[in-house]
Amino acid sequence: MNSQKYIGDSKMFEYDKYYKECQQQNRPFIKAKTNPAHGNYFIQLDMMSCNYELSADAQQQIKNLADDEIKHVNSNLKYTFENYSVDKGLAWFDGVSSAHCDSFCNSLHDLSQKDA
Repeated sequence: MNSQKYIGDSKMFEYDKYYKECQQQNRPFIKAKTNPAHGNYFIQLDMMSCNYELSADAQQQIKNLADDEIKHVNSNLKYTFENYSVDKGLAWFDGVSSAHCDSFCNSLHDLSQKDA
């Protein structure tokens, strides 16, 4: 079985295959895709592939992670972090830098597993 924590910049059938793997392994589906509007990443965390939700504590820690990334991205005048949303079943982030994409997605995965 595949043990990667997220999938990035892939074809639609690859996202579908990975989503099914996440369902079988009862873990969240996390995907990262380059946003052509600004060149940074749009990242989505979907908890529908597993049978648990993000706790209030995990949601707050994820928001803190996003706030840290906003500070990093916005310190570079070339880019801006567009927006993000976090709730118990879905989270998305538009504007994660390519330099932080891997660590951001891995952190998202780890935070979503805390209450599993």
